Amino acid sequence: MIDLIAHLPALQVVVPLLAAPLCVLVGRASFAWAIALLASALATVVAAALNWQVHTSGPISYEIGGWAPPWGIEYAVDRLNALILLIVSSISTIVLVYAAASVRREIPVRRQTLFYTSYVLCLTGLLGITITGDAFNIFVFLEVSSLSSYALIAMGAQRKALTAAFQYLIMGTIGATFILIGIGLLYMMTGTLNLADLAERLPQVTGTRPIFGAFAFITVGVALKAALFPLHLWLPNAYAYAPNVVSAFIAATSTKVSIYVLLRFTYTVFGADFAFEALPLHWVLLAPAVMAMFAGSLSAIFQDDVKRMLAYSSVAQIGYIVVGISIPTIDGVSAGLVHVFNHALMKAALFCAMGCVFYRIGSVRLSELAGLGRDMPWTMAAIVAGGLSLIGVPLTAGFISKWMLIEAALHMGEWWLAALIVLSSMLAVAYVWRIVETMYFKPVPSGRERVAEAPLALLLPTLLLAAANVYFGLDTSLSVALSDMAATDLLGVSP
Repeated sequence: MIDLIAHLPALQVVVPLLAAPLCVLVGRASFAWAIALLASALATVVAAALNWQVHTSGPISYEIGGWAPPWGIEYAVDRLNALILLIVSSISTIVLVYAAASVRREIPVRRQTLFYTSYVLCLTGLLGITITGDAFNIFVFLEVSSLSSYALIAMGAQRKALTAAFQYLIMGTIGATFILIGIGLLYMMTGTLNLADLAERLPQVTGTRPIFGAFAFITVGVALKAALFPLHLWLPNAYAYAPNVVSAFIAATSTKVSIYVLLRFTYTVFGADFAFEALPLHWVLLAPAVMAMFAGSLSAIFQDDVKRMLAYSSVAQIGYIVVGISIPTIDGVSAGLVHVFNHALMKAALFCAMGCVFYRIGSVRLSELAGLGRDMPWTMAAIVAGGLSLIGVPLTAGFISKWMLIEAALHMGEWWLAALIVLSSMLAVAYVWRIVETMYFKPVPSGRERVAEAPLALLLPTLLLAAANVYFGLDTSLSVALSDMAATDLLGVSP
């Protein structure tokens, strides 16, 4: 058992990686689903164990192949990536419980085993990005997750899914190329790829042009992967036309891992002093983040496809997260991390709920939701809970993180930013109300028969995620505490 505990960082990646070929080899979709679910559940257990180990014994360094860093590849776990690992793996597991019925409804039988293979490969890539302590391996795992994401999106029922996947491929490739160029410049100037070693060597060369160039390339590349406005153009189509399971999984995890990479390079590798004093990163991130808060919500208001509406909402929510990151204080970074946690719950719940709707009526257009509040009361309740959390209504998770963002802005003396956060949140009322009004106050469209509530296999995971939006709005002892400790570590402040 002690030997197994020592190898937990490797198991975090190896378990889902080995599950991918097994999903193909078993040949049956039900077996492939069971393997994917088991792998994801084990990854969640490992992530929880790593969190416990980091908080009780300190950061973990795992040497791959017995080669000591910086010469060998290292898996490094601290309180920041332990939190992200837990978010990604737990959301993945809940979504996979939901997936069995949804995939049978939306994806042809001949593609279902390939779907689960791509899913666990995407999970492998996301976990690998988060846990690796090597800059080049961030790029490698980024490509693993991206390539599998393109395949997952392309499995959508509409032909537009192929266009969305291709658009994501083009923009994702550009982002990955920028990141690789930045990593190459760092290696050229320091001779190392280990993140911790980079942090030690960079102060000797921070005034050089290649380092400024590396920072710029990595920041832009990661911002594109995170869909930060105006580099978000791939996201609306990708979320709208992907299978509902894929929308729920990617919306809740993929951009969050990109935010983690931005945090890791900004605060750990380059350092806050370089990023926010030698360079004006505060304004470089804050300006597009504020624009995202308004542009995303305004675009969402005018959408008739609810998944597309939620996709534009994600653009706005990413803006809130980046606002927190742009404030180089414990309050700011912690608020951003709490919103990473909360937004994962919101979007997973809402996209799963839309999957329930699609299962019954075969559409997610707003006009088709008329009267569903009476036919599918539990699904609609989940949508309301997720929508209230998006707005930031008290007693929901979204309120906690937005309140923390406002406090962080006020502590920085930027009262205008706090006002903009409140004002942009009011825009969310408009598009959430459009959904609520249609569900509960508009008559059933002529020709549509009464429909039943979604099957329990879909409904229970959706309700669990919706309930989590309420629970973490009442009890913040986990989300806020873990985020505070991670922010403290990032900024190098003694607790």
